[in-house]
Amino acid sequence: MNTFLQFDPETHQLTGPTGSLPISGSDPLASRFLMLVEGECLDDNVAAIAQKYGYCRQRYYQILHAFQQGGLPALQPQKTGPKSNYRRTDQTVRQVLRYRFLDPDASPQVVAQKLRQTHFQISLRSVQRIIADYGLQKNSTASTPKTRRQLCPPSAPENESASNGPTPAAWNGGGATAPGR
Repeated sequence: MNTFLQFDPETHQLTGPTGSLPISGSDPLASRFLMLVEGECLDDNVAAIAQKYGYCRQRYYQILHAFQQGGLPALQPQKTGPKSNYRRTDQTVRQVLRYRFLDPDASPQVVAQKLRQTHFQISLRSVQRIIADYGLQKNSTASTPKTRRQLCPPSAPENESASNGPTPAAWNGGGATAPGR
């Protein structure tokens, strides 16, 4: 008796000699397992089977190796990309915070430059993110600081006459003017 299983990825049906079994198209685990069943249990070209499921031959063997090492759970798609912050390490974050507390007026550009001079590979944007994460950015909406003259109106000295008005010495807070001014 010759049993033949066939999976059609377009209709998502596993078909055998006595019937068919629907497989969800959104289940990558089942799809990968069926690809391995076809590739390992049926006489067919591995490259053609891998292409049928949307993979290349090399990826087929990577999935097969994962299945052999970890079983069905290993077929679950894994998160891609870096697994950790390799630029914004704990030590780098501590150094950014240290430079920021030593000189609160230092710009992110200056902090990034100091870090690069001490052999920390970090970009300006990463420094800006660290500063923003810890709430250490400068308040950019603040206006320019006001001088004493703008904050306090000149007080009238007691010996000032009403007709002449305040003297220039009174405008500067009552003290003598500096030479050359």
